[in-house]
Parts: sequence; C-alpha cells; structure tokens
Amino acid sequence: MRRFTFYILLFVVAFYCLGPLLWQFITSLKLGAELTRLPPILPDAPTVENYISIFKAYPFLRVIINSFVVAVSTTVLSLVLGSLAAFALAKLDVGRKGLILAFVLSASMFPPIATVSPLYIIITALELRNTLTALIITYTTFSLPLTIWVLTSFFRKIPNEIYLAARVDGCTVFQSFYKIILPLSAPGLFATAILVFIFSWNEFLFALTFTATIKSRTIPVEIALFPGIHEVPWGDIAAASVVVTIPLIILVFALQRRIIEGLTVGAVKG
Repeated sequence: MRRFTFYILLFVVAFYCLGPLLWQFITSLKLGAELTRLPPILPDAPTVENYISIFKAYPFLRVIINSFVVAVSTTVLSLVLGSLAAFALAKLDVGRKGLILAFVLSASMFPPIATVSPLYIIITALELRNTLTALIITYTTFSLPLTIWVLTSFFRKIPNEIYLAARVDGCTVFQSFYKIILPLSAPGLFATAILVFIFSWNEFLFALTFTATIKSRTIPVEIALFPGIHEVPWGDIAAASVVVTIPLIILVFALQRRIIEGLTVGAVKG
C-alpha cells in the first residue's frame, strides 16, 4: 500500500510538472477554431502545420542558432571564470574569503530591471548593441555569482590533503586545479552548467532590450513577436514553445546522472 501511494503521488507530481508542456503540445496540433474550443481537449484532426509554419513564416532556425551560441558561450565562460575564482576561494591562501564571496553574491541581488538601463548605455557606447557578444557578456556577468558560489562549495568538499599531495608530487597550482580538482568536481560542474544554460536559453529582458535585428534575436524575443496586429497565432506559439523545450529535455536526460550527483553530493557527506 505504501509503494502504491508513492507511485500515485509520483504520477501526480509528474503530471503537474509536465501539464503545461503537454497542453502546449496538444495546442500545437490544432488549427483554426479548434484552438479556442473546449471541449474537446484533443484535436479532431492532429496536424503538424504549425510546426512547418514557424520555420516558413518566421526566421526561427536563425534565432535557435543564436540562442544556442549565446547559451553555450555563456556556459563555457561562466565555468572557466567561475571555476578559477572558486578554486582560489576554496583552496588558496586568500584573505577575507567570506567578504569576497559576499561581494560576488551581491551582484545577483539587484533585479534585472534595475540594471537594464545603465547596461544599455554601456553596451551602446561600446557599439555592441544588436550583437550576440552583448548578450554573452551580460549573461556571463549575471551567472558568475551562482557559478562561483556553487563551485566553491564543491571544491571545499574535496579534502585539502589531495590538493597538497598533488603539490608535493610536483604539480603547479594550475596543474593541481585542472588535473585534480576539476575531475573530482565533475558532478558540480555539470549541475552548474545546466543551470547556466537554462538561464541563458530562457532569458528575455536583456535580449529584448539589447537586440532589435534578426541576426541577434534570441528565441524568447522571437516568440514574443509572433502576435500580429489583429490576431495571436496560438498554434505557432505553442509549436515554437515545444520545439525550444526539446533541447533542454534532451540535455537534462543526457546529463541526469551527473546533475543528480551534483545536487545531492552535499546530502550524503557528513
């Protein structure tokens, strides 16, 4: 009975979490009056016309590529810079580590809406508006506090004796970092990477403010521009939402073991 109750609760939670995506998928298979008619919930004649439409009527493939480039670049930069900073805070003899970490985290305390205007002025002055570089720099800046915080915790869990043994064996500080510390922190790196990637993939405010051309537009902004003057193409919006969610689902399933290890490592070590 306990196992039966567990699976029922698991099914309810899974259905609750997957409900919005399932609803979008069903909507994406409808056309015309079916989009606003309930019941029935399921389409009378399922069609993939909305999926074809988003690639024919909109530059959707281009914005997918833009978002992928921005998300991957931001993730790589955040991990490179964040892991170096976290290593210094966790293993090196640096004074006032707590104060430094608090200062780093303070950057994430400002709401994006409060920083978008000064950032826009800076990016315009640097002639980076309507470029992917502007988004990559901005996203990296805002994802670094989380990256440094998470990786610092992971690096601290690695015994100092391992790092000191590598130094005694002749490794330089940097060699100890990328040959010893990074491999041992792989779960934390994967968990942090997926969080940064999802943030960069879904971010809307900065992308809307800093980009106004197709060559630099990202997915959230493009979907927001789907509605016309006289109608809202709900079928196209639903199809686009499903398409852009698929890469995240694939990424999470491909890295699920590493992500779970990264999120639970602190719960299994005393």
